[in-house]
Amino acid sequence: MKDFSWECRTKVEFGKGCVKEHLAHLVEEFALPGRSIMIGYGGGSVKRNGAYDDVISVLESLGYSRAGDPEEGRQIIEFPGIMSNPTLGKMKEGAGLASQMNVGLIIGIGGGSVMDCCKAISVQAGYDGDAWEDFWIQGKPMTHKVIPCGVVVTMPATGSEVNGCAVLTNEETHIKTDRDYPEMNPLFALMDPSYTLTMPLRQLRAGTFDILSHIMETYFSYPVEDNPADDVAEGLMRGLIRDFRAAVEDPAAYPARSNIMWAASLAENRIIKTGKTKDFQAHNMEHQLSAYTDCNHGEGLAVLHPVYYRHICKDGLGKFMRFADRVWGLDREEYNSDEAFALAGIEELGSFIKEIGLPTTLRELGFGKEEYELLPEIAESCFISQGAFRPLTKEEILEIYKECW
Repeated sequence: MKDFSWECRTKVEFGKGCVKEHLAHLVEEFALPGRSIMIGYGGGSVKRNGAYDDVISVLESLGYSRAGDPEEGRQIIEFPGIMSNPTLGKMKEGAGLASQMNVGLIIGIGGGSVMDCCKAISVQAGYDGDAWEDFWIQGKPMTHKVIPCGVVVTMPATGSEVNGCAVLTNEETHIKTDRDYPEMNPLFALMDPSYTLTMPLRQLRAGTFDILSHIMETYFSYPVEDNPADDVAEGLMRGLIRDFRAAVEDPAAYPARSNIMWAASLAENRIIKTGKTKDFQAHNMEHQLSAYTDCNHGEGLAVLHPVYYRHICKDGLGKFMRFADRVWGLDREEYNSDEAFALAGIEELGSFIKEIGLPTTLRELGFGKEEYELLPEIAESCFISQGAFRPLTKEEILEIYKECW
Protein backbone atom coordinates (compact mmCIF):
# COMPACT_ATOMS: atom_id res chain seq x y z
CA MET A 1 0.00 0.00 0.00
CA LYS A 2 1.01 3.61 -0.52
CA ASP A 3 1.69 5.75 2.54
CA PHE A 4 -1.32 7.82 3.54
CA SER A 5 -2.88 10.23 5.99
CA TRP A 6 -6.50 9.66 6.96
CA GLU A 7 -8.91 12.11 8.50
CA CYS A 8 -12.70 12.37 8.82
CA ARG A 9 -13.94 14.97 11.28
CA THR A 10 -17.66 14.65 10.47
CA LYS A 11 -19.97 13.67 13.33
CA VAL A 12 -22.70 11.38 11.98
CA GLU A 13 -26.12 10.77 13.48
CA PHE A 14 -27.94 7.99 11.57
CA GLY A 15 -31.50 6.72 11.83
CA LYS A 16 -35.19 7.54 11.84
CA GLY A 17 -35.96 10.84 13.53
CA CYS A 18 -32.31 11.82 13.91
CA VAL A 19 -32.95 15.45 12.93
CA LYS A 20 -35.51 15.98 15.66
CA GLU A 21 -33.36 14.12 18.15
CA HIS A 22 -29.91 15.54 17.45
CA LEU A 23 -29.99 18.79 15.43
CA ALA A 24 -30.59 21.07 18.42
CA HIS A 25 -27.47 20.06 20.30
CA LEU A 26 -25.40 20.07 17.10
CA VAL A 27 -26.46 23.68 16.42
CA GLU A 28 -25.52 24.62 19.96
CA GLU A 29 -22.17 22.87 19.55
CA PHE A 30 -21.13 24.19 16.14
CA ALA A 31 -22.99 27.43 15.28
CA LEU A 32 -20.99 30.62 15.75
CA PRO A 33 -22.73 32.57 18.55
CA GLY A 34 -24.68 35.70 17.77
CA ARG A 35 -25.00 34.96 14.07
CA SER A 36 -27.69 33.76 11.67
CA ILE A 37 -28.18 30.28 10.22
CA MET A 38 -28.47 29.64 6.49
CA ILE A 39 -30.31 26.62 5.13
CA GLY A 40 -29.57 25.65 1.54
CA TYR A 41 -31.71 23.28 -0.50
CA GLY A 42 -32.86 22.53 -4.02
CA GLY A 43 -36.54 22.47 -4.82
CA GLY A 44 -39.69 20.94 -3.41
CA SER A 45 -38.41 17.45 -2.58
CA VAL A 46 -37.10 18.45 0.87
CA LYS A 47 -40.57 19.76 1.71
CA ARG A 48 -42.30 16.62 0.43
CA ASN A 49 -40.06 14.25 2.39
CA GLY A 50 -40.33 16.23 5.63
CA ALA A 51 -36.67 17.16 6.04
CA TYR A 52 -37.26 20.91 5.59
CA ASP A 53 -40.06 21.01 8.16
CA ASP A 54 -38.02 19.01 10.64
CA VAL A 55 -35.06 21.39 10.38
CA ILE A 56 -37.21 24.52 10.63
CA SER A 57 -39.06 23.10 13.64
CA VAL A 58 -35.83 22.46 15.52
CA LEU A 59 -34.36 25.87 14.68
CA GLU A 60 -37.54 27.61 15.80
CA SER A 61 -37.46 25.68 19.07
CA LEU A 62 -34.01 27.22 19.62
CA GLY A 63 -35.36 30.73 19.07
CA TYR A 64 -34.37 31.18 15.42
CA SER A 65 -36.94 32.68 13.06
CA ARG A 66 -37.26 33.60 9.39
CA ALA A 67 -38.46 36.98 10.66
CA GLY A 68 -35.78 37.18 13.32
CA ASP A 69 -33.46 40.08 13.99
CA PRO A 70 -30.16 39.60 12.13
CA GLU A 71 -28.42 41.85 14.66
CA GLU A 72 -29.34 39.40 17.40
CA GLY A 73 -28.20 36.45 15.30
CA ARG A 74 -31.47 34.52 15.48
CA GLN A 75 -32.49 34.72 11.84
CA ILE A 76 -33.05 31.79 9.48
CA ILE A 77 -31.73 32.66 6.01
CA GLU A 78 -33.12 30.48 3.25
CA PHE A 79 -31.11 29.76 0.10
CA PRO A 80 -33.24 27.60 -2.22
CA GLY A 81 -32.84 26.67 -5.87
CA ILE A 82 -29.51 24.82 -5.74
CA MET A 83 -29.52 22.85 -8.96
CA SER A 84 -28.10 19.50 -9.97
CA ASN A 85 -24.53 20.10 -11.12
CA PRO A 86 -24.27 23.28 -9.00
CA THR A 87 -22.68 26.20 -10.79
CA LEU A 88 -19.97 28.60 -9.71
CA GLY A 89 -22.46 31.41 -10.14
CA LYS A 90 -24.92 29.82 -7.71
CA MET A 91 -22.16 29.24 -5.19
CA LYS A 92 -21.05 32.88 -5.38
CA GLU A 93 -24.66 34.01 -4.96
CA GLY A 94 -24.92 31.97 -1.76
CA ALA A 95 -21.56 33.16 -0.49
CA GLY A 96 -22.58 36.77 -1.00
CA LEU A 97 -25.80 36.20 0.92
CA ALA A 98 -23.99 34.42 3.75
CA SER A 99 -21.52 37.29 4.10
CA GLN A 100 -24.22 39.94 3.92
CA MET A 101 -26.43 38.25 6.53
CA ASN A 102 -23.62 37.43 8.99
CA VAL A 103 -24.20 33.68 8.78
CA GLY A 104 -22.52 31.55 11.43
CA LEU A 105 -23.74 28.11 10.36
CA ILE A 106 -24.79 26.68 6.99
CA ILE A 107 -27.05 23.63 6.86
CA GLY A 108 -27.40 21.91 3.49
CA ILE A 109 -30.58 19.84 3.13
CA GLY A 110 -30.57 17.49 0.16
CA GLY A 111 -28.30 15.33 -1.92
CA GLY A 112 -24.76 15.72 -3.22
CA SER A 113 -25.35 18.84 -5.28
CA VAL A 114 -26.82 20.75 -2.35
CA MET A 115 -24.12 19.51 0.02
CA ASP A 116 -21.33 20.40 -2.41
CA CYS A 117 -22.71 23.88 -3.03
CA CYS A 118 -23.16 24.60 0.69
CA LYS A 119 -19.65 23.37 1.50
CA ALA A 120 -18.25 25.61 -1.23
CA ILE A 121 -20.31 28.57 0.05
CA SER A 122 -18.79 28.05 3.50
CA VAL A 123 -15.34 28.38 1.94
CA GLN A 124 -15.98 31.40 -0.29
CA ALA A 125 -18.04 33.38 2.24
CA GLY A 126 -15.12 33.50 4.64
CA TYR A 127 -12.46 34.17 2.00
CA ASP A 128 -11.30 37.49 0.55
CA GLY A 129 -9.96 35.97 -2.68
CA ASP A 130 -11.39 33.85 -5.50
CA ALA A 131 -11.99 30.40 -4.01
CA TRP A 132 -12.62 28.80 -7.41
CA GLU A 133 -9.30 29.91 -8.85
CA ASP A 134 -7.23 29.44 -5.69
CA PHE A 135 -8.65 26.13 -4.45
CA TRP A 136 -10.61 24.33 -7.19
CA ILE A 137 -8.18 25.22 -9.99
CA GLN A 138 -4.79 25.74 -8.32
CA GLY A 139 -5.24 23.60 -5.22
CA LYS A 140 -3.60 26.06 -2.86
CA PRO A 141 -3.52 25.30 0.87
CA MET A 142 -6.72 26.35 2.63
CA THR A 143 -5.60 28.32 5.68
CA HIS A 144 -8.53 30.68 6.36
CA LYS A 145 -11.46 29.92 8.65
CA VAL A 146 -14.47 28.56 6.81
CA ILE A 147 -18.03 29.10 8.04
CA PRO A 148 -19.22 26.01 9.97
CA CYS A 149 -21.31 23.71 7.77
CA GLY A 150 -23.49 20.70 8.47
CA VAL A 151 -25.77 18.61 6.26
CA VAL A 152 -29.06 16.75 6.33
CA VAL A 153 -28.91 13.98 3.72
CA THR A 154 -32.05 13.24 1.72
CA MET A 155 -30.53 11.50 -1.31
CA PRO A 156 -27.60 9.10 -0.85
CA ALA A 157 -25.11 9.07 -3.71
CA THR A 158 -22.00 11.22 -3.53
CA GLY A 159 -20.89 10.60 0.06
CA SER A 160 -20.33 14.34 0.30
CA GLU A 161 -21.67 14.23 3.84
CA VAL A 162 -18.47 12.63 5.17
CA ASN A 163 -15.69 14.18 3.12
CA GLY A 164 -14.24 17.53 2.09
CA CYS A 165 -14.99 17.15 -1.60
CA ALA A 166 -17.18 19.59 -3.49
CA VAL A 167 -17.92 19.53 -7.23
CA LEU A 168 -18.67 22.79 -9.04
CA THR A 169 -19.29 23.69 -12.68
CA ASN A 170 -17.91 26.91 -14.10
CA GLU A 171 -20.68 27.69 -16.56
CA GLU A 172 -18.52 30.14 -18.50
CA THR A 173 -15.53 27.87 -19.14
CA HIS A 174 -17.47 24.56 -19.15
CA ILE A 175 -15.10 23.13 -16.54
CA LYS A 176 -16.62 20.84 -13.94
CA THR A 177 -14.20 19.73 -11.25
CA ASP A 178 -13.84 18.90 -7.59
CA ARG A 179 -11.44 19.48 -4.75
CA ASP A 180 -11.17 17.65 -1.45
CA TYR A 181 -9.96 19.60 1.58
CA PRO A 182 -10.32 18.35 5.18
CA GLU A 183 -11.43 21.90 6.03
CA MET A 184 -14.54 21.32 3.88
CA ASN A 185 -15.72 18.23 5.74
CA PRO A 186 -19.17 18.92 7.18
CA LEU A 187 -18.97 19.22 10.95
CA PHE A 188 -22.06 17.03 11.24
CA ALA A 189 -24.24 14.87 9.02
CA LEU A 190 -27.79 13.85 9.90
CA MET A 191 -28.85 10.77 7.94
CA ASP A 192 -32.47 9.61 8.14
CA PRO A 193 -33.15 6.88 5.54
CA SER A 194 -36.90 7.54 5.71
CA TYR A 195 -36.33 10.81 3.82
CA THR A 196 -35.20 8.75 0.81
CA LEU A 197 -38.47 6.84 0.48
CA THR A 198 -40.04 9.63 -1.59
CA MET A 199 -37.20 9.72 -4.12
CA PRO A 200 -38.29 9.06 -7.72
CA LEU A 201 -37.07 5.72 -9.03
CA ARG A 202 -34.89 7.45 -11.61
CA GLN A 203 -33.02 9.31 -8.87
CA LEU A 204 -32.66 6.12 -6.84
CA ARG A 205 -31.10 4.34 -9.80
CA ALA A 206 -28.77 7.19 -10.73
CA GLY A 207 -27.67 7.93 -7.17
CA THR A 208 -27.04 4.32 -6.25
CA PHE A 209 -24.98 3.72 -9.37
CA ASP A 210 -22.91 6.78 -8.47
CA ILE A 211 -22.10 5.02 -5.18
CA LEU A 212 -21.02 1.88 -7.04
CA SER A 213 -18.95 4.04 -9.38
CA HIS A 214 -17.10 5.64 -6.46
CA ILE A 215 -16.16 2.23 -5.13
CA MET A 216 -15.06 0.88 -8.52
CA GLU A 217 -12.98 3.92 -9.41
CA THR A 218 -11.01 3.49 -6.20
CA TYR A 219 -10.83 -0.30 -6.48
CA PHE A 220 -9.51 -0.32 -10.06
CA SER A 221 -6.23 1.42 -9.24
CA TYR A 222 -2.84 0.62 -7.77
CA PRO A 223 -1.76 -1.27 -5.76
CA VAL A 224 -3.08 -4.46 -7.30
CA GLU A 225 -1.73 -6.67 -4.48
CA ASP A 226 -4.14 -7.76 -1.75
CA ASN A 227 -4.83 -4.91 0.67
CA PRO A 228 -7.45 -4.01 3.32
CA ALA A 229 -8.95 -1.15 1.29
CA ASP A 230 -9.82 -3.47 -1.61
CA ASP A 231 -11.12 -6.14 0.77
CA VAL A 232 -13.59 -3.61 2.17
CA ALA A 233 -14.45 -2.35 -1.34
CA GLU A 234 -15.38 -5.84 -2.53
CA GLY A 235 -17.77 -6.31 0.38
CA LEU A 236 -19.32 -2.91 -0.26
CA MET A 237 -19.85 -3.71 -3.95
CA ARG A 238 -21.50 -7.07 -3.25
CA GLY A 239 -23.78 -5.54 -0.65
CA LEU A 240 -24.66 -2.54 -2.77
CA ILE A 241 -25.58 -4.73 -5.76
CA ARG A 242 -27.84 -6.77 -3.45
CA ASP A 243 -29.51 -3.71 -1.93
CA PHE A 244 -29.78 -1.95 -5.30
CA ARG A 245 -31.85 -4.85 -6.64
CA ALA A 246 -33.99 -4.93 -3.50
CA ALA A 247 -34.70 -1.18 -3.58
CA VAL A 248 -35.67 -1.20 -7.26
CA GLU A 249 -37.93 -4.20 -6.71
CA ASP A 250 -39.56 -2.61 -3.65
CA PRO A 251 -38.94 1.16 -3.41
CA ALA A 252 -40.51 1.16 0.08
CA ALA A 253 -37.96 -1.32 1.44
CA TYR A 254 -36.47 0.61 4.38
CA PRO A 255 -33.65 -1.89 5.15
CA ALA A 256 -32.33 -1.63 1.59
CA ARG A 257 -32.62 2.17 1.63
CA SER A 258 -30.76 2.44 4.94
CA ASN A 259 -28.01 0.11 3.69
CA ILE A 260 -27.62 2.17 0.51
CA MET A 261 -27.44 5.42 2.49
CA TRP A 262 -24.62 4.15 4.71
CA ALA A 263 -22.82 2.49 1.78
CA ALA A 264 -22.63 5.91 0.11
CA SER A 265 -20.82 7.27 3.16
CA LEU A 266 -18.50 4.29 3.48
CA ALA A 267 -17.58 4.63 -0.19
CA GLU A 268 -16.47 8.24 0.25
CA ASN A 269 -15.27 8.73 3.83
CA ARG A 270 -11.75 8.02 2.51
CA ILE A 271 -11.44 4.57 4.17
CA ILE A 272 -11.33 2.57 0.92
CA LYS A 273 -9.04 5.21 -0.61
CA THR A 274 -6.28 4.63 1.94
CA GLY A 275 -3.12 3.49 0.20
CA LYS A 276 -4.72 3.64 -3.28
CA THR A 277 -3.75 5.78 -6.28
CA LYS A 278 -7.44 6.15 -7.25
CA ASP A 279 -8.56 6.44 -10.86
CA PHE A 280 -11.80 8.43 -11.33
CA GLN A 281 -11.26 8.76 -15.09
CA ALA A 282 -14.87 7.80 -15.71
CA HIS A 283 -15.90 10.62 -13.37
CA ASN A 284 -13.64 13.03 -15.25
CA MET A 285 -15.26 12.05 -18.53
CA GLU A 286 -18.77 12.30 -17.13
CA HIS A 287 -18.06 15.64 -15.45
CA GLN A 288 -17.30 17.18 -18.80
CA LEU A 289 -20.30 15.57 -20.47
CA SER A 290 -22.56 17.13 -17.83
CA ALA A 291 -20.65 20.43 -17.87
CA TYR A 292 -21.56 20.80 -21.54
CA THR A 293 -24.99 19.14 -21.56
CA ASP A 294 -26.21 19.05 -17.92
CA CYS A 295 -26.95 15.33 -18.28
CA ASN A 296 -27.68 13.23 -15.20
CA HIS A 297 -24.41 12.33 -13.45
CA GLY A 298 -25.23 8.78 -12.35
CA GLU A 299 -26.79 7.90 -15.69
CA GLY A 300 -23.76 9.23 -17.54
CA LEU A 301 -21.49 7.09 -15.37
CA ALA A 302 -23.58 4.01 -16.13
CA VAL A 303 -23.06 4.58 -19.86
CA LEU A 304 -19.32 5.18 -19.56
CA HIS A 305 -18.07 2.55 -17.12
CA PRO A 306 -18.29 -0.70 -19.11
CA VAL A 307 -16.80 0.91 -22.23
CA TYR A 308 -13.97 2.52 -20.28
CA TYR A 309 -13.15 -0.72 -18.47
CA ARG A 310 -12.95 -2.65 -21.73
CA HIS A 311 -10.31 -0.15 -22.85
CA ILE A 312 -8.09 -0.62 -19.77
CA CYS A 313 -8.85 -4.26 -18.94
CA LYS A 314 -5.49 -5.63 -20.15
CA ASP A 315 -3.62 -2.99 -18.15
CA GLY A 316 -5.26 -4.07 -14.89
CA LEU A 317 -5.95 -7.67 -15.80
CA GLY A 318 -5.39 -9.17 -12.34
CA LYS A 319 -7.75 -6.73 -10.64
CA PHE A 320 -10.46 -7.21 -13.27
CA MET A 321 -10.15 -10.98 -12.78
CA ARG A 322 -10.55 -10.47 -9.04
CA PHE A 323 -13.64 -8.33 -9.74
CA ALA A 324 -15.16 -11.13 -11.82
CA ASP A 325 -14.45 -13.65 -9.07
CA ARG A 326 -15.09 -11.83 -5.80
CA VAL A 327 -17.85 -9.42 -6.83
CA TRP A 328 -19.78 -11.35 -9.51
CA GLY A 329 -18.97 -14.90 -8.40
CA LEU A 330 -17.75 -16.13 -11.80
CA ASP A 331 -15.58 -19.25 -12.15
CA ARG A 332 -12.23 -18.89 -13.93
CA GLU A 333 -12.40 -22.55 -15.03
CA GLU A 334 -15.31 -21.74 -17.32
CA TYR A 335 -13.24 -19.33 -19.48
CA ASN A 336 -10.46 -20.13 -21.94
CA SER A 337 -8.16 -17.26 -20.93
CA ASP A 338 -7.51 -14.76 -18.16
CA GLU A 339 -8.59 -11.92 -20.44
CA ALA A 340 -11.86 -13.64 -21.31
CA PHE A 341 -12.54 -14.12 -17.60
CA ALA A 342 -11.77 -10.47 -16.82
CA LEU A 343 -13.98 -9.25 -19.66
CA ALA A 344 -16.78 -11.49 -18.42
CA GLY A 345 -16.79 -9.54 -15.16
CA ILE A 346 -17.15 -6.29 -17.10
CA GLU A 347 -20.01 -7.85 -19.09
CA GLU A 348 -21.69 -8.77 -15.79
CA LEU A 349 -21.48 -5.11 -14.82
CA GLY A 350 -23.02 -4.10 -18.16
CA SER A 351 -25.81 -6.66 -17.77
CA PHE A 352 -26.53 -5.40 -14.26
CA ILE A 353 -26.81 -1.83 -15.54
CA LYS A 354 -29.44 -2.98 -18.06
CA GLU A 355 -31.23 -5.11 -15.48
CA ILE A 356 -31.55 -2.23 -13.05
CA GLY A 357 -33.02 0.05 -15.71
CA LEU A 358 -30.19 2.51 -16.32
CA PRO A 359 -29.27 3.85 -19.78
CA THR A 360 -26.45 2.21 -21.69
CA THR A 361 -25.88 4.70 -24.53
CA LEU A 362 -25.53 8.46 -24.87
CA ARG A 363 -28.55 8.43 -27.17
CA GLU A 364 -30.61 7.04 -24.30
CA LEU A 365 -29.40 10.03 -22.27
CA GLY A 366 -31.03 12.28 -24.86
CA PHE A 367 -27.92 13.16 -26.84
CA GLY A 368 -28.66 14.16 -30.41
CA LYS A 369 -26.69 15.42 -33.39
CA GLU A 370 -25.77 18.69 -31.68
CA GLU A 371 -24.28 16.86 -28.67
CA TYR A 372 -22.48 14.39 -30.93
CA GLU A 373 -20.75 17.23 -32.72
CA LEU A 374 -19.58 18.58 -29.35
CA LEU A 375 -17.83 15.34 -28.39
CA PRO A 376 -14.36 16.33 -29.73
CA GLU A 377 -14.46 19.57 -27.73
CA ILE A 378 -15.71 17.75 -24.63
CA ALA A 379 -12.98 15.11 -24.93
CA GLU A 380 -10.32 17.79 -25.27
CA SER A 381 -11.55 19.45 -22.07
CA CYS A 382 -11.26 16.29 -19.93
CA PHE A 383 -8.79 15.95 -17.10
CA ILE A 384 -6.58 12.85 -17.33
CA SER A 385 -6.40 10.58 -14.30
CA GLN A 386 -2.83 9.76 -13.35
CA GLY A 387 -3.97 7.11 -10.86
CA ALA A 388 -5.35 4.83 -13.56
CA PHE A 389 -3.86 1.53 -14.67
CA ARG A 390 -3.11 3.41 -17.89
CA PRO A 391 -3.69 7.15 -18.37
CA LEU A 392 -5.81 7.78 -21.45
CA THR A 393 -5.07 10.15 -24.30
CA LYS A 394 -7.61 12.75 -25.40
CA GLU A 395 -7.98 10.77 -28.63
CA GLU A 396 -8.94 7.64 -26.72
CA ILE A 397 -11.44 9.58 -24.61
CA LEU A 398 -13.12 10.70 -27.83
CA GLU A 399 -13.10 7.08 -29.03
CA ILE A 400 -14.80 6.00 -25.77
CA TYR A 401 -17.44 8.72 -26.16
CA LYS A 402 -18.18 7.54 -29.69
CA GLU A 403 -18.39 3.92 -28.59
CA CYS A 404 -20.91 5.03 -25.95
CA TRP A 405 -23.02 6.71 -28.61
